[in-house]
Amino acid sequence: MRLPFSTTSHHHHHRFKSLSSFLTFFPSSTWRNKLHMEPSTVAAVASTISTTVRRRRRKIVVIMGATGAGKSRLSIDLATRFFGNSEVINSDKMQVYGGLDITTNKITMQEQLGVPHHLLGAVDPTESVFTPSDFRKLASEVIADVKSRRGLPLVVGGSNSLIYSLVTKRYDPKSEVFNGPDPDQVSSELRYDCCFIWVDVCLPVLNQYLSKRVDEMLDSGMFEELAEFFRSGEDKRVNKSGLGQAIGVPEFETYFKAFPGVRRSAGEGSDEAYNEAVRIIKDNTCQLAKKQVSKILRLRDAGWELKRIDATEAFRAVMTADSGGGRVAEIWEKQVVEPSVKIVKHFLDE
Repeated sequence: MRLPFSTTSHHHHHRFKSLSSFLTFFPSSTWRNKLHMEPSTVAAVASTISTTVRRRRRKIVVIMGATGAGKSRLSIDLATRFFGNSEVINSDKMQVYGGLDITTNKITMQEQLGVPHHLLGAVDPTESVFTPSDFRKLASEVIADVKSRRGLPLVVGGSNSLIYSLVTKRYDPKSEVFNGPDPDQVSSELRYDCCFIWVDVCLPVLNQYLSKRVDEMLDSGMFEELAEFFRSGEDKRVNKSGLGQAIGVPEFETYFKAFPGVRRSAGEGSDEAYNEAVRIIKDNTCQLAKKQVSKILRLRDAGWELKRIDATEAFRAVMTADSGGGRVAEIWEKQVVEPSVKIVKHFLDE
């Protein structure tokens, strides 16, 4: 069953740019007389309704969490089954670039199930690095566009620096809120009315899953994608500080320099070099997850109201050999989807 974005009537969808336009839409003398209100009460009610309308216009849902924690899957569950007017805005700083779709683990067209996705593979990787300031500008334009069509923007991705740049009221590109021995203070003043859903998986279980996921990505064509990337010279064209930093690129660079065009398991030492590259990819992926969680905890400790959804049991079930897909789906539904739907529904109804 899909829940509508708003249960209000057509008239309540009227967009009031100001208190005066609100009062123009409902002539104050008419409804004040009917309700026997004093002018001061009328102004107070009008102000409250105007604030409510403005807040609804600024509402966005942000789905955050470590790499591999199931953010994309949750966003598709919410968009296709409950909030049918949702559109996803990607907030993964490697997935914004075009190319290396398997290596950067972009959600496929098939997996998107018709849900519109923005800023996914949209940036030319040969140009200058896509910065948090760039993201703030482009993502806010997309949000305004989605809102103009009465859609619900779902900001989805693991790059907390991008999320921070987008939602803070006064973003300073020079501020280092996540880095350094004495990081700058996290701003708790936000320019959107945000519902933050943090999909969390306990790190030992997530690390085990991430290791398995790297193997699956390699089986799905990641190695061949990277082989072509280096063979074609694309690695020299992309910005080294942008897509060139995607996990898998630096790790396999040594391999392809030593064994250009060689497929894995071709002997002559390539097996050993291949296994070493894979080991480092797995290690770096787990390190990334740990860093992402520490950034999320920093935002939470600074007062950001993050709604934590514990997806550990679903991932534990995925890792259990005798656990069928039906059991995984059942746990995911009960422990991740249902509480998330309640949180978002309550947020939209506020």
